[in-house]
Formats: sequence, C-alpha cells, structure tokens
Amino acid sequence: MTELAWIENALTSSRPQAMGALLRYFRDLDRAEEAFQEACLRALKNWPIKGPPRDPTAWLIFVGRNAALDGVRRDSRSTALPSEDRISDLDDVEADMAERLDDAHYRDDILRLMFVCCHPDLPATQQVALALRIVSGLSVREIASAFLVGEKAMEQRITRAKRRVAEANVPFAAPNAVERSERLGSVAAMIYLVFNEGYSATSGAEVVRSSLCDEAIRLARLLLRLFPSEPEIMGLLALMLLQHARSAARTDADGNAVLLDDQDRTLWNRTGIEEGLALVDKALRHGRPGPYQVQAAIAALHARARTPVETDWEEIDLLYQMLESQTPSPVITLNRSVAVSKIRGPEAALRLITPLAERLSGYFYYHGVRGAYLGEIGRAEEAREAFDRAIALARTPAEAAHIRQHLDRLAMKTQTD
Repeated sequence: MTELAWIENALTSSRPQAMGALLRYFRDLDRAEEAFQEACLRALKNWPIKGPPRDPTAWLIFVGRNAALDGVRRDSRSTALPSEDRISDLDDVEADMAERLDDAHYRDDILRLMFVCCHPDLPATQQVALALRIVSGLSVREIASAFLVGEKAMEQRITRAKRRVAEANVPFAAPNAVERSERLGSVAAMIYLVFNEGYSATSGAEVVRSSLCDEAIRLARLLLRLFPSEPEIMGLLALMLLQHARSAARTDADGNAVLLDDQDRTLWNRTGIEEGLALVDKALRHGRPGPYQVQAAIAALHARARTPVETDWEEIDLLYQMLESQTPSPVITLNRSVAVSKIRGPEAALRLITPLAERLSGYFYYHGVRGAYLGEIGRAEEAREAFDRAIALARTPAEAAHIRQHLDRLAMKTQTD
C-alpha cells in the first residue's frame, strides 16, 4: 500500500468517529465538518513526516477540535492565534486523548451522528444526502454524480437538511436505550436506501453504481460493530452482501440487464456470498426474524442454488408470505408472484397480481412482470400493451432496453406460433 493510500484509508475509517466527537463538542454540523477537514489537511502534512499516530481517530479529534477553537477565537478576536509550530508539533499528545476515548464513547458519538442524519424531520432524500456527506465524507460533486443531479442542486439539498437539523434543535446528548431502539430502524432504512440507489439506479445509463453499494455495506458493518448482537442489522448486512455479490453478472457486455435465471453464476462473488450466508444463519438463530432477515434468507436461497432449476421456490414463496405478514406491501406481493409462477405457473401468478393494478399502475416493474406472464400464456397483444406501458415508465435507458428485449422475444415467439 502506498503512503497516500494508507493515509486515505485511515482518514476514511476515522471519519464517523471523529465527526461524531466533533459534533458533540461544537453542536454544529458545519463547524464539525470544517474542523475535521482541517484535521485531515494537517494529517496529510504531518503523518508522512512523523509517521502514523497511535490512534488516528484520537489525533484527528484533538487536532480538529483545537483548530476549530482557534477559529472561534480568531473570529471573536479575543485571543491571538497560536503559532503554527505549537499547533503542528504534536509529538504523542494524541495518546492522552486515545486513553480518554474508550469504545463506549465512540459508540455514542457515531450513533449520535447517524441519528442526526436520520432525523424524522428530514425527507428520505435529504437523510441519504446528509449521511453520505457527513458520515461517509463523499464530496457534494460525488453525491450529485451518484444521484445524477446538478452539483448546485445537491449542495442546496444538503444545506436545507443541515438547516432543518439546526431549526429542529436536535439534542446532541448521548442517545439513551429507548432512543437507540426507536431510531435504529431509521438508520438501517437510510443505509438500505443508499444501497438500493446503487443496486437499482433510479436514473442514468448505469444499472449498478457499485460505489454506493460499497458505501452502504461499509456503513452497515459500522452499525453492526455498534450492535453486534442485533439480528436485524446482521440481516441487513447479509442482504446487501448477497445482493451485491451478483453485481458482476447482472449486466452483459453491452451494459444490458441480465435476469437472475440467465446470469453466469461463476461470476458471483463467492467471498461475499459466504459471508452473507454465515450472517443469515447467525441472525436466524436468535429466533426473532425481522424483514431484513427474511429478505436475506430469500437472497440466501438464490445464492445457494448452483443452477436456476435448483432454486427452492417453495421455500421462497413461504418466506415472501412471512414478509407480507410483517410488512404488507403490493411490491412484496409482486415479488412473491415470481415464486408463484415457478411453482404453479404464470396464470396463478397473474391472478395474484391482478388486484394490485390500481396501486401499482405507475410502477415500472409491475407492467414488466405482468407483460411477461401474459406473454407466457399466449395473450400476446395484452403483453405488448403491458411492455409498452413499462417502457413509458422506465427510469433509465437500461430499464427500457430490458423491456425491449422482452418485446423482441415476444415477437419471435408470435412468429414461431
């Protein structure tokens, strides 16, 4: 690893803890962020010369806090700014800070930081943008690029989120047990939103944006370190690992989407799959299956099947029924219909989703799935109408191209018949 690479890794891994501590000190997102950025600049100047500190996080907190305090004094013009030598010549002073920052303290700081980003007053889009900026440290340009919006628009979105947090007078005290329980679900949902935006991009030409998937997985690992015995967090991480393990096989050489049954399973990431399977098994042993665990169990059944015909669709159908009872949703029923079609045929699947027509009338996947079932039972004209509707609702060129493939297959089948 190059010198610059290890420094970058240290800064990235230290960011949530350092930002959380600085937020506790200053109770201001902008000031905490500026303090951390200043500490990073000084790390880039000092670490290559003096070597890595014993505890990079403690070093960054110490330097960031002092730099921010110097800024406050300078702005107030009540105290002269200390000399650069005094600020930069830190020796091993961070060791004292490290001794005062135990794991429990770090835990509260990170939770506070995540809870602030997931404040209920913020819309989901602002929660995700704020978390990617504050917790993950992505630049405004990177976040804007990931969501395919203008940099100025994304900067305004993040600024509005910060303003809402300030106006809401969000408490910065360490979260108590009740608050942790109440807000943990919001944090997990925010992380999964980040993952889904990468896994099924809602705009642009790309089917998958791996950088967002990777960042969501990193955040989930962080959350699991804070809650190592929480089965739903295990399930969340397992679900994302198992889904992301298929990424290399989800598109062909032309960038077109490849359905699960058509994927080259030798391209699946076995390391990610094995880790995900182990987490699923560990989570389910707690005997408290929640929605993330159930979804992970479904993904695990797909991952364990060496070929499409070996997939245990009966078990997948049962798991979807459990998921329907936990979190009733027409989208879950639509997903379950795929298992039903494999077990009892496309007509049964079509009957299952027909009552969903009104609620999912504007949902791309509903019309695509319905068109596929109609095509399988020979109702070609209705299938074409469903596919046309799906294309009209497609959010990305890749989604539209995928449906056109179905139309081409339908035309070939019609000619053959």
